[in-house]
Amino acid sequence: MPTAPAIALATEPAAIAACFPVVQQLRPHLVAADFVARIQRMQREEGFRLATLTDASGTVRAVAGYRFYDKLFSGKNLYVDDLVTDTAERSQGHGRALLAWLKREAVAHGCAQLELDSGVQRFAAHRFYFRERMHISAYHFVTDPRG
Repeated sequence: MPTAPAIALATEPAAIAACFPVVQQLRPHLVAADFVARIQRMQREEGFRLATLTDASGTVRAVAGYRFYDKLFSGKNLYVDDLVTDTAERSQGHGRALLAWLKREAVAHGCAQLELDSGVQRFAAHRFYFRERMHISAYHFVTDPRG
């Protein structure tokens, strides 16, 4: 009988590095040589957390980067910076399992909401979020502050 996937926080350098191939599928601009140090800095300075879903062989199949913060209008939130399943492993339930784990994490930390942003071009991701009973609550505006 196959072992169920395991979800854990990646805090050690080797565990963080093992996430890179999957994260890079979502964030192709990232550089492997800088990844571990950047994640560790974000963990130390910004409260960033990196959750991994691994299969029975210990291979990373899905990754979620997230953090907690408080907003005046909504209270404490769990914000998902990154949620990605290895392209070769999509539609196997990994994303759903990781999102369910994130929801439990939000409840355990007293969050009023779990939220994430998704690029307007990511139609497959949007279908997934709608299936998972998420909804669009706002527009997210950005600008380059340098001009």
